[in-house]
Amino acid sequence: MRNRHPAAAVSAVLAAALATGVCTACSAGAVGGRGASGIPSSSGDCIRAVDTESGKEAHGCLPLAPEQDRVDRVTPVFSRPTDITNPLHASSKLQQVIYGGQVDGKPFRTELTLLPDIKTITVNGEQVRARTLQYLSFSDGRIKEVAFDWFAQADDGSVWYLGEDVFNYEDGVVADTGGTWRSGKSGPAAMIMPAHPKTGDVYRPENSPGVVFEEVTVKAVGETVSGPYGPVKGAMTTTEIHMDGTHEDKVVAPGYGEFVIDEPGSDLEAVELAVPTDVTQGPAPAELAALSAAVRAAHTGATEATVAKVRSAWDAYRAADHVPALLVRQMDRDVDSLTTAVKARDADLTRGAVLRVAQNDLDLHLRYEPLATVEAARMGLWARQSTLDGAARDAGAIAGDVTSLELTWDRVKNGTDPARADRVAASLRALRDAADRKDTAVAQQAVERLNSALSG
Repeated sequence: MRNRHPAAAVSAVLAAALATGVCTACSAGAVGGRGASGIPSSSGDCIRAVDTESGKEAHGCLPLAPEQDRVDRVTPVFSRPTDITNPLHASSKLQQVIYGGQVDGKPFRTELTLLPDIKTITVNGEQVRARTLQYLSFSDGRIKEVAFDWFAQADDGSVWYLGEDVFNYEDGVVADTGGTWRSGKSGPAAMIMPAHPKTGDVYRPENSPGVVFEEVTVKAVGETVSGPYGPVKGAMTTTEIHMDGTHEDKVVAPGYGEFVIDEPGSDLEAVELAVPTDVTQGPAPAELAALSAAVRAAHTGATEATVAKVRSAWDAYRAADHVPALLVRQMDRDVDSLTTAVKARDADLTRGAVLRVAQNDLDLHLRYEPLATVEAARMGLWARQSTLDGAARDAGAIAGDVTSLELTWDRVKNGTDPARADRVAASLRALRDAADRKDTAVAQQAVERLNSALSG
């Protein structure tokens, strides 16, 4: 629930979300610019807006909801904290959620993945075991932000946010860790989902003013939204005010969690699909296998001929299978960009576009194949991309590729044969060392060893 991008009020962008199958029954109260009463809370609580770039405080108080509307003024009891079953935040049940959209005029993609790691965090003097979710966001195909979020469910069914480690990237390397906080150190644990949310409920998923802050107002519950593969009942719409005084509106849905994140102008993020929510039985269509073969060929060598085969295979697959509207729009846009870049002989734009097409292709396999199989394919994707970026002597891109490899490896290493796991880990260490030294030639050699280890 962290404000990962500039926030906004719902406007014409929500209409675009409706057109792509997002919210089909949002009440009139679910939209609007101000998230609360516009006055300080009845307790006299004054939280000042803070510019997230400069860290400077603004004059005046944030327009918070009345104190009596808050439902998070309770002391949670944690007996089985890692069994998170709240329908709107079932973070121990979801394996992975993929989001897509446009942010700051660029394609934006997010992978949210449940890790096996259990983190012990102090809450009100008690040691509480928390689930770990790994958040990876990509702007224009490249790593933008990484976070490790920790959640626990209280005995009443409410879910609590216990902190996060955040790493913001620029040109493949960590630029800062803004947004990092921890319960018991930076501030208190924060309710991120009430047990039984009702219209008008107010809660603070982040409540360390000056470090992180969000206040959520529930605008509607019991909504029906159009999911990637059909209607989803029991959704909730909310509006949030953030530490910088901006607002953001969201749809939260069972089986997905955060479903739509609506932002300024044309910025919009929404769920593409989730595992296991959207998994189906039976083999993948033959047309999908043909598309993946064409994409791999283009990723290895993007020419007008290989890209034409991608377009043909994509058209055939889209006609043969039910593909979520957001994924259709994303793939259409990226294939168009790839075609234009290749025709213009623009090597840099081609490298970015073929990467995004390859990412989209693997997302389509999540519906039909085990997550571990898709993650292994993602390792191969990033290894191929490292080869391309190494040939271009793009040190920043290689550094980002290594980060993507390492984070994907964290998700699959526990299920890998130990001998192969050792070889992959050693290759990744060598690749990381070369990337840190910006030695693109040695990085290429390390990628070759990684490819060998991945292929067994």
